[in-house]
Amino acid sequence: MTVHAFDAYVTACLFDRTGTPAYALGDGSVRFGGGEILQAHDGAVLSAAAHPSGVGVVTGGDDGRLVWSRPGAPPEALAEIPGRWIDSLATSAESGLIAFAAGRELHVRDVADAGFARTFGHEKSVAAVAFDPKGRRIAVATYGGCALWYARIADQKPTFLKWAGSHVACAFSPDGKFVVSSMQDNQLHGWRVADEKNMRMGGYPAKVKSLAFVSKGALMATSGANGVVCWPFAGSGGPMGKQAVEVGYEESALSTVVTGQPGGSWVAWGLDDGRVKACDLAGQRVVNLKAEKGPPITAIAMTPDGRYVAWGDEDGGAGHAEV
Repeated sequence: MTVHAFDAYVTACLFDRTGTPAYALGDGSVRFGGGEILQAHDGAVLSAAAHPSGVGVVTGGDDGRLVWSRPGAPPEALAEIPGRWIDSLATSAESGLIAFAAGRELHVRDVADAGFARTFGHEKSVAAVAFDPKGRRIAVATYGGCALWYARIADQKPTFLKWAGSHVACAFSPDGKFVVSSMQDNQLHGWRVADEKNMRMGGYPAKVKSLAFVSKGALMATSGANGVVCWPFAGSGGPMGKQAVEVGYEESALSTVVTGQPGGSWVAWGLDDGRVKACDLAGQRVVNLKAEKGPPITAIAMTPDGRYVAWGDEDGGAGHAEV
């Protein structure tokens, strides 16, 4: 296990295509596992995702800048929205697009075309954005539901998937058939895109801040409980009429973030007492990656092969370990 002490809130961590971990921090910097430090923002990093090329990290900050940081090069500003916070973003390797939220607006950029820009407005603030599997459509979590936009079409009206309340996170299923959102009141809500049939997914003791699809989309793992809650998504109805299962139950702690292996059965999660665990859902074998307690885990990532996990906490503690 490799550990770091960054002295700043860890907003996000991820692995690039070479398997090198990167950490985006509340002091505006991006730290790479090789030791390189880049000052990406004048202020805090609020959101981060892998660059569509697989090289480096795209971050959004409270300085209104969207920045690409990669080893061996100075930080590169991809967009600037003065006076706004960029607190949610998503990237698509398939389409080469970056989507990010600034207030009530969704912005889209193309890394292969510096002149391409789209802006889509909403009645309420945008809380989260997510691409569909092909990177052609974007889900936006906002108050009252999720809006679906075609990423490249300039003049359009979105499909709005309605459900009363504040939606704070969202994701497409890997087959693109479902959209799932996390809500302010400790539950999930889902829709089947084809007919907009919706479903409630409740029973959580805390707000679900993190979710990940694993096992080729057959399962969706979520935080917000005493372990990892896994919902079945196989079949045309997804989780409709089905029950979730919980793995790694811990009576004394709650899961804060979760990540997973898209093509395999491994999941990893961080707890509000600072510990980090992983589990092979196929055999339900739990591995303790970080047994020492400490500040709540705020960020987590796993390599696609399920071999390594990286994490960070709210006081700047971070690390990565082999599963």
